Amino acid sequence: MKKIISILTLLLVFTTISFGQVDTNYSKTLKKMFEVSGTEESYKAIITQLITMFKQQYSDVSAEIWDELANEFVKTSLNDLVDMLVPIYKKYLTQNDLEELIKFYHTPVGKKFAKNTPLIIQESMQVGQQWGVKMGQEFEKKMKEKGY
Repeated sequence: MKKIISILTLLLVFTTISFGQVDTNYSKTLKKMFEVSGTEESYKAIITQLITMFKQQYSDVSAEIWDELANEFVKTSLNDLVDMLVPIYKKYLTQNDLEELIKFYHTPVGKKFAKNTPLIIQESMQVGQQWGVKMGQEFEKKMKEKGY
């Protein structure tokens, strides 16, 4: 019985190690794709917005502390986010797909798209909010027409 448990334990350890290496490689490639695609800058902007919100709540904290926290959160949060996103990206994109995307983002059009992605996202979010308000108003109007 002890031999079987030992063998199963070793098998589990080796399986975990081999999967971990694949995930680490994929994770590194995904992070690189985020860097060259402008996605990382978009996430950094979100972190900056969150810190700005917290600054308003904790107005007595010095700028030096906020800078320290911002740097720490950008590093750790982005790594955590990439690790959390790996299973999703792996479901739809292979390692080779990510590598091809990285190649694309090194082309002139890819660089232009990456440079403008944060601005596109920011403006799209504003339009999305307006659209959401409009949809909400239309929904309320239709419900009133139906007597609700």
